[in-house]
Amino acid sequence: MISKIQALALTGTLAAGMLIGQAVAQQPHMYAALDALRTARSELQNALANKGGHRIKAIALIDQAIAETNAGISAGRGN
Repeated sequence: MISKIQALALTGTLAAGMLIGQAVAQQPHMYAALDALRTARSELQNALANKGGHRIKAIALIDQAIAETNAGISAGRGN
C-alpha cells in the first residue's frame, strides 16, 4: 500500500507530465522548428571552420532564431 505522500507525489508528477504534453501538443510546429534549428546549429558547429566567416555568422543567426522561437513559444502560452 502506498502512503499519502507517495500518492500526492505520484499525482503531482502525472499532472505535470500532462501539462508539459499539452504545451507541446498545442505548438507542435514551434517545437519542430526548434529541433530543426538545433540540428542545423550542430551541423554548422561540426563543419570545417574555413568559410570566410559565414559559418560563424550562420551560427549567430541560428542562435537568434532559437531565441525568437523560444519567445514565440512563451507568447503562445500566454507568458
